[in-house]
Amino acid sequence: MSFLRSIRSVVRFRKFELNRTKRLLRKVANVDDLRSLAKRRLPAGVFDYIDGGAEDEITLRKNVDAYRNVSFKPRVLRDMTEVDSSTHLLGRPLAFPLVLAPTGFTRIAHSEGELAVVRAADRAGIPFTLSTMATRSIEECAAVAESDSRLWFQIYTWRDRSIVENLVKRAAEAGFEAVCLTVDTAVLGRRERDVRRGFTLPPEVGPGTILDGIKNPGWTWDFLRADPIRFANVEGITSLDGSTAVDLAEHMKSQFDPGLSWSDVDWLRSIWEGPILIKGIQTVEDALIAAEVGVEAIAISNHGGRQLDGAPAPFDLLPEVVEAIQGRLEIICDGGVRRGSDIVKAVSMGAQAVMAGRPYLYALGACGERGVDHVMDLLHEGVERTMALIGAASIDELSQELISRAQ
Repeated sequence: MSFLRSIRSVVRFRKFELNRTKRLLRKVANVDDLRSLAKRRLPAGVFDYIDGGAEDEITLRKNVDAYRNVSFKPRVLRDMTEVDSSTHLLGRPLAFPLVLAPTGFTRIAHSEGELAVVRAADRAGIPFTLSTMATRSIEECAAVAESDSRLWFQIYTWRDRSIVENLVKRAAEAGFEAVCLTVDTAVLGRRERDVRRGFTLPPEVGPGTILDGIKNPGWTWDFLRADPIRFANVEGITSLDGSTAVDLAEHMKSQFDPGLSWSDVDWLRSIWEGPILIKGIQTVEDALIAAEVGVEAIAISNHGGRQLDGAPAPFDLLPEVVEAIQGRLEIICDGGVRRGSDIVKAVSMGAQAVMAGRPYLYALGACGERGVDHVMDLLHEGVERTMALIGAASIDELSQELISRAQ
């Protein structure tokens, strides 16, 4: 009887959560609303890990504000009967110009973690980038993906290169399309919110967690009944797989290679046959080197404002990089996107697409997989609505002529 009561309790809780999610999403108008919901549902340390940036968080704010500092120059009477936001990236179609960025540790927001995001990305018709430090493995993500899914794999370069070779080989065997080499983590940025919280990965269950659990019962129930969080891609390969809580800065310092250099791109090419994207470009000079070494794409990125406080906002740097590159590779603008209109601004300034991570983490933390679907819909609808209002019926019609930059 106690077993049956437990089953009934679980069923009742799931029904409660489903009804709660439907009720909440009816009133969610934008990404900031999802952020507010996530802040209410998640423990403070978990929310701050997702939401926070490096040091004074100046760059974190600049990433968002850069989009606010430009406006549109709308054209009218141009027949907006049909608006088509579809485009191509790395030679394959996507429904609108968005790539879901690698974030890592996604199961701290919701127990389904990366699996929920893969399924939502498939439904949205856009690529998802799986982090080296993901909490669901390469194989698990491939197993839930559709046959035409666009999966990318993000690489941190371990000191032990056999680990990287293992990960890249598995990504190829699982049908991943591209690899994304992250190059802005020679050391970990000082994320002071995490320092103040004493935050570890996975989160430790202690007095503070118990208090948070009382205030955040939905997250706590989800966390406690799920399998333990691990760095799923390296489980069984290295002892530092999240089996015990780790300080992220110390973990990266001991495991990742600070000697990563441009010559390593050739090494990566020797073990991977598909497209290579370099994520973390922050100057025109490095964008030009990337073109010279022959990678297919770059992401202008400052790691979401989580590494160097004082780095340039990607959207601010975008026009200079586009002018210098002259179409020699594809350009993704990563960071600060909160609305569909931001995506339109970046593409108008010459990016082939944008990357975004926090919007889907807020959504996942707030409302699970349905939340991720909702934020994808918000961003896609925002792209199409903005295109109609500025007089661009297709992605090919977006250009700098539709953008007014502040002087």
